Amino acid sequence: MNVNVAAPPLRRGLAARISTTLLLAVSAAGMAVLPTPAHAIGVAVPLGTADSFAVLAGQSVTNTGPSTITGNVGVSPGTSVTGFPPGTVNGVIHSADAVALQAQTDLTVAYNNAAGQASDASISGDLGGLTLNPGVYTASSSIGLTGTLTLDAHGDPNAVWIFQVGSTLTTASASRVLLVNGAAPCNVFWKIGSSATIGTNSTFVGNILALTSISATTGATIDGRALARNGSVTLDTNTITRETCATGGTTAGTTAGTTAGTTAGTTAGTTAGTTAGTTAGTTAGTTAGTTAGTTAGTTAGTTAGTTAGTTAGTTAGTTAGTTAGTTAGTTAGTTSGATGGGHGGGRPPVGSVPTGVGGSARGPNAVEIAAGVALVGLPLAGAGVIVLRRRARSVS
Repeated sequence: MNVNVAAPPLRRGLAARISTTLLLAVSAAGMAVLPTPAHAIGVAVPLGTADSFAVLAGQSVTNTGPSTITGNVGVSPGTSVTGFPPGTVNGVIHSADAVALQAQTDLTVAYNNAAGQASDASISGDLGGLTLNPGVYTASSSIGLTGTLTLDAHGDPNAVWIFQVGSTLTTASASRVLLVNGAAPCNVFWKIGSSATIGTNSTFVGNILALTSISATTGATIDGRALARNGSVTLDTNTITRETCATGGTTAGTTAGTTAGTTAGTTAGTTAGTTAGTTAGTTAGTTAGTTAGTTAGTTAGTTAGTTAGTTAGTTAGTTAGTTAGTTAGTTAGTTSGATGGGHGGGRPPVGSVPTGVGGSARGPNAVEIAAGVALVGLPLAGAGVIVLRRRARSVS
């Protein structure tokens, strides 16, 4: 008889709690892998040949004091570049030449590219105290910066910021743009609809693409570029460093991986082949020589001496057999062993097995063949004598 017993309340409650916990865990895991909503982000503005310029103007470039410019300095269609020295240019000065003209053409394309990218958010007033994620930020008119503006890449070295400023940009004295978590100066672009003024002793970051003019006041630092389409660029004891983004991460990784794999494979194969060949040749040669010498000497000496001496039957026979056998065996064994052992280890075995020891493969010479025949023949001859004497005795 089968009896159905209900599960105790305690077990049912425990099972329910376990099921609920598992359900919640699975739900949480599912929510964790759901993609988060993405917003439009800016694409790095292509500068073309203007990329090689730290300072580029349409009308003139004027410097006062010991400014240091890292990158080219150019002007087109204007011709005036003054103040170098006392300023220093770690690059080439292009004044109304074909290079400057092309750079200005490319600057116009870059300016329009920056202006045409879709906006993520609107900004206005002063940017000081803000922390901005990568994106495209639009100001309908002028914008200012007092204090610190922080740009946070969140670990993405390719993060891009584009500021579309409708009119002017003015930064206060000692203001700064701070990059954190992998943000790169080369990926920050300021499209200025009029002119830009960088305040005294301020630290500015990014590529300034101004429609009219750019003025860097005393002691200001620009980690990027000052590129003006139509007006002038005015400098006063400034440091401007043209920044470039590192490229070819994928190529570098692929090349490194391929090179490492190829090198490792080739090295392993070569080493294995060489080692195997050397070891095989050396071992085979040494073993063959040692074994042949030892075996031949011991066997021939013992067999020939013992057999001949035992079966002789008389003192003369015993003496002659023992002496002859011992002498022949010892001589043959010693000669064969020394010869076999001496040559076997110094050359590869017959069969063209490559070795690293030296010497070329060869077969046995005439002396070795004769010694081998003697070693084999002596025991056979002794055995034949025994058989004949036993038959003679049996007949008699």
